[in-house]
Amino acid sequence: MNDQPSQKSVEPARVVLVTGASGAGRSTAINALEDLGFEAIDNLPLSLVERLLDGPARSAPLALGIDVRNRDFSTDAMVALLDNLAADPDTSAELLYLDCRTDVLIRRYSETRRRHPLAPSETPDIGIAREMELLVSVRARADRLIETSELTVHDLKAEIGEKFGTAASVKLSISVESFSYKRGLPRGADMVLDVRFLANPHWEETLRDLDGRSPAVQTFVASDPRFADFFARTIDLTQSLLPAFKDEGKTSLTLAFGCTGGQHRSVALAEKAAKALAAAGWQVSTRHRELERRGLLGGPAAEMGMQT
Repeated sequence: MNDQPSQKSVEPARVVLVTGASGAGRSTAINALEDLGFEAIDNLPLSLVERLLDGPARSAPLALGIDVRNRDFSTDAMVALLDNLAADPDTSAELLYLDCRTDVLIRRYSETRRRHPLAPSETPDIGIAREMELLVSVRARADRLIETSELTVHDLKAEIGEKFGTAASVKLSISVESFSYKRGLPRGADMVLDVRFLANPHWEETLRDLDGRSPAVQTFVASDPRFADFFARTIDLTQSLLPAFKDEGKTSLTLAFGCTGGQHRSVALAEKAAKALAAAGWQVSTRHRELERRGLLGGPAAEMGMQT
């Protein structure tokens, strides 16, 4: 007979780090997470995050706003923090990145007549450009990315509710992503499919410099005899699982397609799958990780806001 006291398994502490372009809606996101039951702390210095997590256990998940204006902020420090949190078995950390087009940010600063924090004595567009460059590697590490250019405050709050809420009534949102196996699997992906077996447009000189958003590339990929059956089965499988995920209380799901370079086949599949799922009534967003890293996208792909 074991006299040792029984030990209950402890769930990892949930932490959502919220950052992004100044003016993209970070404060709104923090407030929305607080409304969902998160303990919210904004403008927390990076050096204090791990000390905070080493403190007394909390019953509520944490939402921590990270601002480039903090005196100890640096890209290297942020990436190191993300690596440390990912390696901590007692912590379940996610990075939420709020993004926005440059022209929209400029308009917002013009309307509020505020100075950009990285260009207090210069025009906002200079500060916006500096911040975008500073945050490139942080943005690439985002587990969840919300593009706020076309969102109102109420839209953004609803988006946060859908992605982070736990109520059974919360709608399930789907992110379809493309990536390169050379750079590793995408963080937070729920379903990953390898499409390297399809014919590679890279070896067609007229297609090499294009990417999977191009109709010519999509036609080439779809002409592979193995494509039609694979794609049909993938969509059927995904759609058969989505209601079950939703019934389990899951609020978001990431479907990722990978190929060698993350430029042609995976992008084409992600685009086609996103359109098929949106046409079926699901709320879908697309993201192309390697195109973002190479600066081939002005921002995350547009949301397809269709919902059952």
